[in-house]
Amino acid sequence: MVNPRVWPALPYLFILLPAVFSLVRQWRPEVLALTLAAVAWQWFMAGRTGRLAGAIAYVVVLLGLVAVLIRIDSLFMVICLGGFIQSFLLLPGWWAYAGVAATAAVLVSTRPWAQIPFSFLVATLVASAAGLAGQVIRSQNESRKRMIAKLAALGEENADLQARLLTGAREAGVLQERQRLAREIHDTIAQGLTGILTQLEAIDDPAKAGPRLETVRDLARESLAEARRSVQALRPAPLEQAQLSPALEEVAGKWSRASAVPATVSVTGDARPLHADVEATLLRVAQEALANVAKHAAATRVGITLSYMEDVVVLDVRDDGSGFRASGTAGGFGLVAMRQRVTRLAGRFEVETAPGQGTGISATVPALGREA
Repeated sequence: MVNPRVWPALPYLFILLPAVFSLVRQWRPEVLALTLAAVAWQWFMAGRTGRLAGAIAYVVVLLGLVAVLIRIDSLFMVICLGGFIQSFLLLPGWWAYAGVAATAAVLVSTRPWAQIPFSFLVATLVASAAGLAGQVIRSQNESRKRMIAKLAALGEENADLQARLLTGAREAGVLQERQRLAREIHDTIAQGLTGILTQLEAIDDPAKAGPRLETVRDLARESLAEARRSVQALRPAPLEQAQLSPALEEVAGKWSRASAVPATVSVTGDARPLHADVEATLLRVAQEALANVAKHAAATRVGITLSYMEDVVVLDVRDDGSGFRASGTAGGFGLVAMRQRVTRLAGRFEVETAPGQGTGISATVPALGREA
């Protein structure tokens, strides 16, 4: 491949090389003068052929000088090769073929008259075919350059989009982690502190405060342990040594002893180990539901039902308390946290309640196995 810096020198070489050989073979001042004139004309017109008029003037004058040189010495026919190339480089559209025809006419001008038409036709066709092929190649190169530029632009856009997606994913991850911590803190520390306050407020006689203080001490220890587990994203303590149904019975038993409200747990279907997130979600929902009953319901009994089905597992917590007027936005952070936990697992969370008719919450989540 020709170095791009060589192209500007080629027109001069097409004139100077045959001139050198011609002058070495026979010294002729007119050859030197015409050669210098052609070189000077090329130098003078450099940068002035951008317009059609300048390009035409350049080709016409140069071909005139070349025609005289060919009459003197046929070696200068080599210059016509450069003329063919320059015609396609400098002249647009059909003007390029006119320049080729003019160059071919100069090239065959020294041949016998009978051969001129055929030689002119052959020279024109060959040069035009070569020029056309060059134009096609040049057009393809330009298309490739434009395509490469578009691909580079698309690459930059994709890189920018990927960066924005990564930023969005990182922000979403941060938000999700904040929501997880908020739910865990609410379901562990907040519930534990609420239980502690409830026990302290129930102390009427300091002399008989021993059992309640023992309960307060247990609640404080459990709350601290659960807070550490929440920060470290570990499984709830009741699930460390047991499956979901025994863990629910343990939670319900502790809650009954602290609140003096009986809570029963029943299991339907074939109990089986579930994915850690499924078990943790249902256990937290049960804990929050029981905490809400203790704080708001004034209930006399609570029933917890865990139903294992083929594709889903359902947790129902129902009480006979005061209930409340349900609406699309009813409920505090506890209901919001429960709903977020369930919907995070592509589950369904429902609340059924009415003033004086108790409250029932239902959490339905996919029954993912522990190996999932």
